[in-house]
Amino acid sequence: MKINFSNSRSKVQAVTEAISAAIMTEELRDGDNLLSINDASREYGVSRDTVFKAYSDLKRRGLIDSNPMKGYFVKSEVTHVLLLLDTYSPFKQNLYNRFVAQLPENYKVDLIFHQYNERLFETIVKDSLVRYNMFVVMNFSNIQLSSALRSIPAGKLLLLDFGDFEKNGYSYICQNFDQSFYDALMVLEPSLRSYRQLSLVFPPQISHPESAVDYFQRFCSDNHFECKVNKNDRTGIEKYTCYVCIDSGDLVKIIKEADALGWEIGREIGVVAYNDNPILEVIKNGITAISVDFGLMGEMAAAYVLNKKPVQKFLPTNVILRKSV
Repeated sequence: MKINFSNSRSKVQAVTEAISAAIMTEELRDGDNLLSINDASREYGVSRDTVFKAYSDLKRRGLIDSNPMKGYFVKSEVTHVLLLLDTYSPFKQNLYNRFVAQLPENYKVDLIFHQYNERLFETIVKDSLVRYNMFVVMNFSNIQLSSALRSIPAGKLLLLDFGDFEKNGYSYICQNFDQSFYDALMVLEPSLRSYRQLSLVFPPQISHPESAVDYFQRFCSDNHFECKVNKNDRTGIEKYTCYVCIDSGDLVKIIKEADALGWEIGREIGVVAYNDNPILEVIKNGITAISVDFGLMGEMAAAYVLNKKPVQKFLPTNVILRKSV
């Protein structure tokens, strides 16, 4: 087994990654013996302490084990899964909880957030190739598949959430940010008639697909609503306007402004949140939400990891009607 040492990582990491890669590629199989600490030290040209630390890390990760009679040996029953999401939010927590709840104990999940940083995303994927058996990934773009993901065998990769790009050959569980958004607004149309105008709050720094703006404007035009799309800092809320908030921070600001003015949510102004989470059930007697079921997304992702059966699914976008409209 060849080990590539470099200045960018420690010798412990180099030994650990080389053995991990050999196990993942089945160069080393379940039950195979590893070199003793002394023999590995001589073979790899590293200290006994380096080998011991590398073996200890591999044991912690469940890839190897040891006993007095057999020494160190491969124990590859554990399946290591990378769950690479975009950013933390309560609905992503729900996805994670439902995902891990469906997996048996010998599936170990590492949750990492890429924060829509393309360089960080590519680094995480590159460094993970020899560490994981399965990859469940939220891409950093809705319109472009990261080239880094093409280095992962298609049968080991599941794409989540974003996906308005060519996905032939890949499994995916995504949401539709365009027509499904329009359809959800149509469900809300009778309630929205209580307001003079609709306003989509769409801050410039948000990673939500820009195409949603077009479908919002199309809905307003088709149904004869006055509408605004606010892509800049807001200058204050307007009475008898219903605000559709993509970002939870904008939702909080609007509610606080309404409170300061003495306006009742659901009467003087309306509020609709994009992406549901439990707190929306209790604040202001309930905030209406447009959302896919992220818990279901987590369960379906777990099913893919377990059975490896290809899946290509767009989840429905639901309307959770509460008293904010």
